[in-house]
Amino acid sequence: MQLLHRRGMAALGLFLLSAPAFAQAPGGQPPAVGVAPVTRSPVTETNEFIGRIDAVQRVDLMPRLTAFLEKREFEEGTEVRQGDLLFRLERGPFEAQLQIARASAAEADAQLQNANITLARAQALLNTVAGQRSNVDTALAAQRSAQAQLLSSQASVRQAQINLDYTEIRAPIAGRIGRASVTQGNVVTPSSGALATIVSQDPMYVSFTVPMRTLVDVRARYAERGGMAAVKLRLRLPGGQTYGQTGTLNFVDIDVGRDTDSVLLRGTIPNPPTQGGFRELTANQIVNVVVEAVEPVQALTITRAAVLSDARGDFVYVIGAENKAERRTVRMGRNSTPERAVIEDGLREGEQVVVDGLQRVRPGQPVNPAPANQPNGGQGQGQGNGNQGGRPNQGG
Repeated sequence: MQLLHRRGMAALGLFLLSAPAFAQAPGGQPPAVGVAPVTRSPVTETNEFIGRIDAVQRVDLMPRLTAFLEKREFEEGTEVRQGDLLFRLERGPFEAQLQIARASAAEADAQLQNANITLARAQALLNTVAGQRSNVDTALAAQRSAQAQLLSSQASVRQAQINLDYTEIRAPIAGRIGRASVTQGNVVTPSSGALATIVSQDPMYVSFTVPMRTLVDVRARYAERGGMAAVKLRLRLPGGQTYGQTGTLNFVDIDVGRDTDSVLLRGTIPNPPTQGGFRELTANQIVNVVVEAVEPVQALTITRAAVLSDARGDFVYVIGAENKAERRTVRMGRNSTPERAVIEDGLREGEQVVVDGLQRVRPGQPVNPAPANQPNGGQGQGQGNGNQGGRPNQGG
């Protein structure tokens, strides 16, 4: 019993000695935090939509004749120039038709010359006793008939020449040509369908649909800055990288989709070849279209790390009177990034917000603020899970 009594007294003594240490924590120095001011900075306004790349020109190569396909003169999938020879059809039958037409035209020309001579003779005899008016009229009719026959024969020559030219199918535009749908040796007809397709490469169209409500908002936002001329288009490719060229908006559809309440917009964007010789944009490619203001606007911004989130929404800690931390609800703009938050409501320019040491901040309690870029303000930069307001929102 004496042993237990001595152990109890020792434990009581240790507790009494340690009590002052626990009591000193609330009365210690305020926690050090790093702060940054709310500033007004240039912000580029953007809206992002899903879009599709389209070729400015697309041509299906159709045969105009019924003939055998003799040869394909291009490599599938390559770029061709306007006027390049692409397909050869058999020429023999059409060369023969041209020769027949030329022979008919020569015969008609001879008939006309004879009719002219006969008409001249009848007109010369008209002033003599042997001349008759009826002979002149007959010769004149024959001359006019021969003249019409010659015109018809000459038209047949032109038609035969056109058909012969159709045996060579050339590129009507410059662009990239797809695969051939018919191989050498097959008979092609005007109803056979396209032999191949050419799509132009530079520039390209980018088409995207915009909800009518968003379009009205965008129009109002840029009305005093030049309307749609005050925006430019940027593309985000499927891999996530930003396309290096910028485009211009040049078309807004005249109809609103009945089922989607959206409007089709279209822009033009350059598509030059890269150093490797290929082009980054391809017809029917899906991209993200970023509609971006040409000139930035001034907006209130803070470091994104200062913004926390909980069930009540986004908030920050503002340094108030007597260096006490105040919780302040904020509304971020859609142009916020993972590095910078655009503040639409909740803060004023020049106010100091806590950036570093957020896990040590409690609403209404004093803190020891210092600029975030100074050593004593950079302590505790990691934002752990110990803050009452929730973890920092690091999302985009």
